Amino acid sequence: MGWWQINADTLAGSRFVVSPLAETFAGLRLLHSGTASHPGERAWLDAHLPAYRRHLERDPVTAATIRAGLGRSWTADFLTPPATGEDTGFETEVARIREVPGADARAQLLVSLRGPLPDLLRGRDDLPERAADLITYVWTSAIRPYWDRRRRVLEADVIARTARLSQGGWAAVLDGLRPGTRWLGESRFQVNTHEYPPREISGAQLFFVPVTPQGIGWVAWEEPHRYAVVYPCSGALAETGPACAPASLGALLGPARAGVLVLLDSPLSTTQLVALTGQGLGSVGRHLKVLLDSRLVQRRRAGRSVLYYRTPAGEVVVKAAQAS
Repeated sequence: MGWWQINADTLAGSRFVVSPLAETFAGLRLLHSGTASHPGERAWLDAHLPAYRRHLERDPVTAATIRAGLGRSWTADFLTPPATGEDTGFETEVARIREVPGADARAQLLVSLRGPLPDLLRGRDDLPERAADLITYVWTSAIRPYWDRRRRVLEADVIARTARLSQGGWAAVLDGLRPGTRWLGESRFQVNTHEYPPREISGAQLFFVPVTPQGIGWVAWEEPHRYAVVYPCSGALAETGPACAPASLGALLGPARAGVLVLLDSPLSTTQLVALTGQGLGSVGRHLKVLLDSRLVQRRRAGRSVLYYRTPAGEVVVKAAQAS
């Protein structure tokens, strides 16, 4: 297993951050696999996968670069620079890929491939530029049109993780970050299940970066100063559309309010509900007030957040509507 040695100061100073580049690269990986984890991803792939494949067919060098960079079990480091913790925007982030020397990129591709480079890529110094251009294409065509909503979903996940931190400490957060991560004790954080040498990262910056595609995650670093763990949002937060409420429940409460009630099978904050439903803050607040007054939901404070959840009466209403 791969694990990092982390001192208390590094862990205490670590942060959850949102990265447009990480979200875009996760989207590229989803396009590359063509496999959806839920209907929202399937709809997104149906909309963008054909154009992505045509784009690669017109540029075999870039297509070979990405296939090599994604590798067998390891992604070439130059494709995934870690987040900096600053909200610099996509263009500033992707520029870090363009700045990688060609020789360094080829050396990293050898590692990800675990073998020789394809003839098409040998001796080329433009591979980082080509990779950055492809990632920019994915951002422009398939991520940026949805970015406002995706950002709200990512920020909602950060709020949920922060609430969990206040309740159960770092062990509770790291154990559930993504498959293969867990707190081992004695200042050791397991980041994956691969047999890689341990890394001492005490004194470095450590960032946790959510992405919306499910089943996708990776680790990244710029030794010795910066490390990142990229992980998928929790399942419900990765959905790209509002909750589908039963028609009978929508007729009783109104479709929007019924959607809020259906989502509250696990505790969520107002900010999370805004992100998940696409409704405005005022609308979600009004729905919650009616549901609270009707004793269908309750609320409790978790750290700085107020979380809402269904009462037993709310459970009965939802289950009865789903069974009808």
